Amino acid sequence: MKNNNKQYQDKGAGMEDKTIKQISLFAENKPGRLANIADKLKSAGINIRAFTIAESGDFGIIRMVVDRSDYAHSVLHDAGFTVSETTVLGIEMEDVPGSMSRIAEVFGKVKINIDYAYAFVTKDQNALLIVRVNDIEKAIKTLEEEGIKLISMKELEKI
Repeated sequence: MKNNNKQYQDKGAGMEDKTIKQISLFAENKPGRLANIADKLKSAGINIRAFTIAESGDFGIIRMVVDRSDYAHSVLHDAGFTVSETTVLGIEMEDVPGSMSRIAEVFGKVKINIDYAYAFVTKDQNALLIVRVNDIEKAIKTLEEEGIKLISMKELEKI
């Protein structure tokens, strides 16, 4: 199940090299479920770069960025999971106090809403912030104007 919401799809030429595909799974909230998902990815040789879980009672949504999103989608779908892909941004920032504040201020100034976000530290000691925003084109344009680096899927695969 691909994300058909136009505001989150790649719209313009060159946007694909500025966005990341996120895998989302709807899963029952019970012991062993995450282990099962992680094992399927491990068996397929897929590396999870970052993930977050949002629970809602008996079920939860697991969002993750992986090194091979199309393959991960296929593996998890074939294993019987309800899976979707969402286009998100990967924003590189220094791993120092104030980096997140700068991103939030940049978005706030131009009225871009952050729907959700999660982050991780890379091997080269930078932080990578994964965000879903309400206007991805405007977010890309704004970040580029501010000199803030976006990570592509190809770059994510190498982290």
